Amino acid sequence: MDEKLYYKDSYLKSFTAELIKQGNDESGRLYAVLSQTAFYPTGGGQPFDTGSINGVAVIDVEEVEGEIRHYLAEPLGECAAVEGCIDWERRFVHMQQHSGQHILSAAFEELYQYKTVSFHLGKETLTIDLATDNLSSEEASAVEMLANKVILENRPIVTKWVNKDELNQYQLRKELSVSENIRLVIIPEFDINGCGGTHPSSTGQVASLKILGWERQKKKVRVEFVCGNRVLLQLEKKHTILQQLTSLLNAPEQEMAGAVQKMLENRKDLEKAVEESQERLLTYEASEIIEQSSLDLFSRVFQNRSIQELQKLARLLISMADSKTFLFVAENEDKLQFVFARGKTAQGNMKELAGKAMSLINGKGGGNDSFSQGGGDKLLSGEDFMKQIVEMYND
Repeated sequence: MDEKLYYKDSYLKSFTAELIKQGNDESGRLYAVLSQTAFYPTGGGQPFDTGSINGVAVIDVEEVEGEIRHYLAEPLGECAAVEGCIDWERRFVHMQQHSGQHILSAAFEELYQYKTVSFHLGKETLTIDLATDNLSSEEASAVEMLANKVILENRPIVTKWVNKDELNQYQLRKELSVSENIRLVIIPEFDINGCGGTHPSSTGQVASLKILGWERQKKKVRVEFVCGNRVLLQLEKKHTILQQLTSLLNAPEQEMAGAVQKMLENRKDLEKAVEESQERLLTYEASEIIEQSSLDLFSRVFQNRSIQELQKLARLLISMADSKTFLFVAENEDKLQFVFARGKTAQGNMKELAGKAMSLINGKGGGNDSFSQGGGDKLLSGEDFMKQIVEMYND
């Protein structure tokens, strides 16, 4: 463990080392191995550190076959000694989030015996999966309150290396995944957990913790939350959104919920009124078509009319004219859609006609012998398509 400087001092921002080797992995990625490093490799749910080595960007860090590989944006060149610099802002955010996860998991277990079965630290938020199929708002609130109490008490966060024989001295929160090189992260009188991640020296540096929400994942509950600087980022994001909504809704923040509810109710009323108006317009259109159609067959090509609207129009027409047949085609961007319908006493098989129509446009559709619909690619104009459909019908 001597070469892993992040375990000796998680606050170390720069270091010097010898360049052991440079190489490419199986996928061709360039990496360097150093005699010692402060770069934390991906592991235990915590992402890798970034930064630079001799000014060259470190874009990934992994521990592979016992060596820590620093993946580089470009070769380091000929050098024996190097200087590494950690992206401290990224490291400290990870330290805050990881310690916050320990605190939150311990709080869930202390109050409700909900064990954490997995943990993920993402770019903006982090999650834990709890071994329970339900979580109430009251439980989440109580756990969040306890977690922030522990943070504000500024308790020390202690790391300690132990061997397997010494483990019986400690009451661990969960079973260990290793049997050697065991590292414990301890918050006195609150939490003891085996962990290989980086942590601040006290809970106070986690600053704060906020649960954002949760959802059921099969027989588990996934809790999303943020800690430290990310709480401020979330607050800023949500505050900006609230300010925008306040302006759009012309209502103060405390009245926003009522304003949105009123808007939704008005929208429903408006949608109902629009639907009723459309029904009346379709009725007028159907009456006009009946007046214009002196023959038993009426065909028309429409521009940008939905198939649902054409279906409603066709149903209205066959209810008003038992002996007539109606063939409708709509040109909708790069698609052709059609509705074929006949009255009760009219002649013709609309399902059979639709099958012939679909063969002209690589189409799909369905229906029965009196009413069918479908659509496909616009391989010809709507007028040419309709002309062929009428010829098929007359044959």
